Amino acid sequence: MRRPRIAVVSPFIDKCHGTERRVAEWVSRLTGDYEFHVYSERVNDLDLSKIVWHRVHGIPGPHLIKYLWWFAANHLQRWWDRRFRGLRADLVYSPGINCMDAGAISVHIVFAEFYRQIQPELRFRQHPVSFWPRLLHRKVYYRFIILLERRIYSRMDTSLILIARKTAEDLKRFYGRTDTLPVVYLGLDHQIFNPEARKALRSNARKQLELEEGAFVLLLIGNDWRKKGLATILEALKNLKNPRLHLLVAGQDDSRPYQKQIQEYSLDGKVHFLPLRPDVIAYFAAGDVYVGPSVEDTFAQPPAEAMACGLPVITSVTNGTSEVMTDGVDGLILEDPTDAEELARLIRRLYEDAEFRRCLGENAARTAQQYTWENNAAEMRALFEQARRVRDGASPAVAARLQSPKA
Repeated sequence: MRRPRIAVVSPFIDKCHGTERRVAEWVSRLTGDYEFHVYSERVNDLDLSKIVWHRVHGIPGPHLIKYLWWFAANHLQRWWDRRFRGLRADLVYSPGINCMDAGAISVHIVFAEFYRQIQPELRFRQHPVSFWPRLLHRKVYYRFIILLERRIYSRMDTSLILIARKTAEDLKRFYGRTDTLPVVYLGLDHQIFNPEARKALRSNARKQLELEEGAFVLLLIGNDWRKKGLATILEALKNLKNPRLHLLVAGQDDSRPYQKQIQEYSLDGKVHFLPLRPDVIAYFAAGDVYVGPSVEDTFAQPPAEAMACGLPVITSVTNGTSEVMTDGVDGLILEDPTDAEELARLIRRLYEDAEFRRCLGENAARTAQQYTWENNAAEMRALFEQARRVRDGASPAVAARLQSPKA
């Protein structure tokens, strides 16, 4: 008997990016249950002997043009495979807005809400004329994505899978999705991220980064540092005026906008911009506290990985990761991600109270134990089956009831 065939539609898949990492982990653990056909421009970190990769060739150019091409090309290629090769998928799955016909979509960002937040940054009068073409490009791109979101997310026969509860409110407000949507939080590789590994690597990791003896190291990992709250962290460091505090910032972004702030706050030599690396646990090993006051984050993976390593974590209510934390027990949650004074107070408390810091880290590691990629895969298997029933004509409520253990 043929395994159910699932078409996965994603521009790329690897384990170096948050959204794509989740797809890679889910697919790799479900190849025994499904026949996966991956439509993507590039695929890394997946065993190609266990899936079928249909390469969708991209084109160079501005992001909007590349996206339009990708959107059309993956539809055309899948149509060709159905029409001439008999490869009809039982379900089309997409992480985000990649096609019109997905039966299951994991929602990692709601662009309508993201666009609402950044609108002040997109005003032409705030930028030199030379920047206007790029600004116009961004506006058109975001509006086009929002148009697609409205068409796709509002369809009740499209099963939406959340990675944080906070996204449900955005989908309700912008697209009228009032149904109860499932949440699949995250998975963690506990063989890599664990307190023992962090402690074993600590001395060498700090030596490689040339951190001074006795340095108290804060850590931030991720891209788009504006969204991750870097400006608030720098202001908190200015307020603390503690020469022992260092900040490691690892990711892919431009550090130049922050250099003036660093100089004005007399933080030269205390803020270290680092590249992402495959063995990211080395950064967790070097750190004493993970600080991620995200202005907006559906669910940031690094804070959860820090928890798994037993590292105390400070994050914000606007980061979905806070949904798996209990404030003051296994992490600290900042109510206002722009409140530098409160952030400074939380950092000071962790710096001064070693016992509290230790308890917070130990509790964080225990909390993180319940989140594994194996559990994630089991949840996704159930949701794929539910989505298939919805596409076969069952109502979402009936499909969910049939999929439940009590059914």
